[in-house]
Amino acid sequence: MNFDDNEKEDFFENSEVPEKVEEPKKPVYTPDDPRYWEEPEDEFEHLKPSGRVNWKLWAWVLIAGIVAGLLWVLWLRCFHPYVQEATQSGYIDNIEKRGEVFTTFEGVLLPYKNLMDTTRVYESDFVFSTTDPSVAADMVRMHYANLPVRVHYRRYHVGMPWRGDTKVLVTAVDSVKPEDILPPK
Repeated sequence: MNFDDNEKEDFFENSEVPEKVEEPKKPVYTPDDPRYWEEPEDEFEHLKPSGRVNWKLWAWVLIAGIVAGLLWVLWLRCFHPYVQEATQSGYIDNIEKRGEVFTTFEGVLLPYKNLMDTTRVYESDFVFSTTDPSVAADMVRMHYANLPVRVHYRRYHVGMPWRGDTKVLVTAVDSVKPEDILPPK
């Protein structure tokens, strides 16, 4: 075998293997680079959404909205009174201290309108709770003196343990002259 330099076949000069021509990558410019603003293909390309929806984000937004709505409804039902600054006049029938963890005072008021109206059937007693010991002491004093009282109360949708057993929470009590609530003889 003759190994002449001229006859020797070069492996890399083979014409059967095509050469790969790599296209240079188009540079991606940031808004800080002045070239970013010079050659836009689409003027608003950078403002278009990516096309895919972020389902996790929307799921969290939906869950947060539901939780916020439930907390709002819970607050309205349990902590916000739907009747405020209401009054009821009558006689205290009884009042007692109840509770081990949350001590409240529970009582019954015989409403004047039910006692003095002889044309209608007796509806019901006014059952209430109070958390203020001074209000309860005033009620006990007026109960023993057999004086008519006017109670100021709030009514809630739901009774809570720290407010007492009822939905009605008495906030203040004052005495009333019997001449003001009793009919003339």
